Amino acid sequence: MNTRRLTLPSVFMISALALVSCADGASGDGEAAEGETAASAEPTAASDVADDADDTSDGEDEAAPEATVVEPSDRETLAAGGPSPRLAITHDGGVSVLDGASLEVLSEHQAEGFLRVNPAGDGRHFFLSEGETFRLIDGGTWGEPHGDHNDYFTTDPHLSDVTVDGPAPGHVVSHDGVGTLFFDGSGEIHSYELAELSDLDLGADSELETEVAETQEAHHGVAAVFADGGRFETLGDEDGSNGARVLDADGEEVARSEECPGPHGEAAGPEGMIAVGCEDGVMVFDGAEFSKIAAAEEYARIGNLFPAEDSSIFLGDYNTDEDGEEPMTQVALVDAADEEISLVDLDAAYNFRSLARGPEGEALVLAEDGQLHVINAETGEHTDHLEIMEEWTEPEEWQEPSPAIRVVGDIAYITEPDAQALHMVDLGSMEIINSAELDFTPNEIAAVDGRPAEGAAEHEGEHGEDEAHEGHGHTDDEHADGEPAEGEDADDEHDDHDHAEDQPADDEHDDHDH
Repeated sequence: MNTRRLTLPSVFMISALALVSCADGASGDGEAAEGETAASAEPTAASDVADDADDTSDGEDEAAPEATVVEPSDRETLAAGGPSPRLAITHDGGVSVLDGASLEVLSEHQAEGFLRVNPAGDGRHFFLSEGETFRLIDGGTWGEPHGDHNDYFTTDPHLSDVTVDGPAPGHVVSHDGVGTLFFDGSGEIHSYELAELSDLDLGADSELETEVAETQEAHHGVAAVFADGGRFETLGDEDGSNGARVLDADGEEVARSEECPGPHGEAAGPEGMIAVGCEDGVMVFDGAEFSKIAAAEEYARIGNLFPAEDSSIFLGDYNTDEDGEEPMTQVALVDAADEEISLVDLDAAYNFRSLARGPEGEALVLAEDGQLHVINAETGEHTDHLEIMEEWTEPEEWQEPSPAIRVVGDIAYITEPDAQALHMVDLGSMEIINSAELDFTPNEIAAVDGRPAEGAAEHEGEHGEDEAHEGHGHTDDEHADGEPAEGEDADDEHDDHDHAEDQPADDEHDDHDH
């Protein structure tokens, strides 16, 4: 295994994201939680656990001292030298938030039931799917536009009481500065402005206001609301789904196609393009009308699509076994511009958590041979590989932990459930630059990069010179010729269409996603 252990400053130098750990001397907001009902999470102080243990060991009847509860708005804000990614990882019993550079666990939150986690789309927050709700998690990292650059900040992560409730919460999508939550159980579509998430104080009375629409019938599907108020939504009912349509801001249908059995895996491409996987290929909306790219086989389900910035080529999984008994060993490269599907043989199995795109648009596949395979998305050529872990086998149930990959810039984060480990791979040098042993078996992983959302307000120093801006003054040398100071980011253009792999939301949809 090609592993190189580095000191934290070396990690900063290698990462093109200028990963910055501001967790020294801090362990997050110290929140754990007592799960009172199935699939619920309530924040409490982590020190409560230690206090209870002490009381048990000494046998005294004295009440444990009350833990100090820090209000979300009272958390300390620290200036960061650049974007500071944070990771949210679900596991049996809860969700943990980790620093993206040191891989230190910053906060832990208990919850029960099968949990899912997705980026909210603004570079800072996550949505935790639990029971019949989406719950907002503050990852504690963000950026604010400031003249010709962005200023960056961190604080302790926080599991909030801000929820959006509904039956069978499913996919989370962000597109054109708008986030969309989809409820399979009702067909409700809740949308919100990404830039408005930063205005929430996350207190007990805080609420996320959403615009609400509905599909024609409830089904396992997905929707994406556009900046102009129009939307893309799948078509279906309780018996299945068969296509998608696009509506304008007035709710009038402007495009429709019912030539996509089992639509799944929505992803955005350039110039308003939206693609969705089908059980016999891929359906593409080009901004005006739908078209179908048929697979060679009668049944060839593409259930997850992965885009790359400014590219019309999507990476997809490729399942030709309708019964789901045979493993997937080929991946699809879907060229939406040329309307072609090319297949790449891996000579190893993989599953729906195994795919990602790299910083140059390369296709990344974490296969059961323990290797991270790198494929040129233009040619289909295998260009590199790296041993990450021992061989592994996909579990029988898709909800069970299996290795997963998430990419932020030139860094890939890879979970290894069998070893209770998390690995950090530099995709430029193809080396493991950091690994962490975890106290839990990781299941799902999501990442936020700390970059400002589209439409974020200009930073005006509201944090105060004695707090977040201490040591963050701007001199003439730092901004000569309009260039950002070292560690700052002048280019906040990034993929504004973040969503986790389009995966099923509950046990009813476990037939084809593994």
